[in-house]
Amino acid sequence: MKKILTQELLLSLTADKPSISPKFFYDAIGSHLFDVITLLEEYYPTRTEKWIMDAYQRDIADAVDDCDVLLDLGAGNCAKASRLFDAIEPKQYWALDISKEYLEAAVADLQKQFPHIEMSAHALDLSLPLSFPDLQKLRKIFFFPGSSIGNYDPEKADQFFANIAYECHGNGGLLIGVDLVKDDETLHLAYNDPLGVTAAFNLNALLNVNRLIGSNFNLQDWEHYAFFNASKSRIEMHLRALTDVEVVLPGNGTQDHLISFNAGDLIHTENSYKYTQERFVEKLRRAGFDDIHCWTDPSDYFLVCFANANKPS
Repeated sequence: MKKILTQELLLSLTADKPSISPKFFYDAIGSHLFDVITLLEEYYPTRTEKWIMDAYQRDIADAVDDCDVLLDLGAGNCAKASRLFDAIEPKQYWALDISKEYLEAAVADLQKQFPHIEMSAHALDLSLPLSFPDLQKLRKIFFFPGSSIGNYDPEKADQFFANIAYECHGNGGLLIGVDLVKDDETLHLAYNDPLGVTAAFNLNALLNVNRLIGSNFNLQDWEHYAFFNASKSRIEMHLRALTDVEVVLPGNGTQDHLISFNAGDLIHTENSYKYTQERFVEKLRRAGFDDIHCWTDPSDYFLVCFANANKPS
């Protein structure tokens, strides 16, 4: 695994536009930092999505109808999914995320609160295609909250939706939250909070990479840099070099790899695309969903959708 990760990072960090995948945010520390981000006044998505889910809980449950298995994609601390249990009444709950230790602890705590629901934790890289052959005959509801879909480039989002629609086999659907286009100032503050929690979350990706592969990123050499790219309708998060720096990636038995950055150079870590409701619904339809239900807040900051999957042709 270490060799694979080293090769992945070597390719991404030496590309014309260096990058680190957002999946490296979510070690145990990063997962806890993101939980703190969701509590910040400036970070509206979590509380706005919660308001929508609470205000329209009965309508959401009616749209979902029956639920054999609730598959929580990027489950984190499982709090968002657990608020749906009483309304949706899933028979099984699968928590899926990349940080296994953090996820297993969250599911263990949740199982005590809902002993009647069969629960399991699964470490999974959501950037890879999903496949659940053992669940094929069950009605599956995929849950993808928090506007995590915004981290996918539009083409990758289309592939992700098509993958989910296919996995449903016409017997299930997708309950998803997505951030909507809004004024620049609100967007800027959501990703540049005065307390610096988002900055710590971004910088921690470097520490996680160090722990995983033994590289030598130094946090003092880097700063958090995030801005709204209006032409592409997305927030971009980067790490910006504060000085000229050289980073060593171990060679796993071969020669070490030396990567040089100049002051001001960027390492891209995340995009967060913002959609209009019309554009987002059209993406779902093209991927193989229909009977799409939409709910939003009074300010139209955020959108929650439930979409049933068509039967494969």
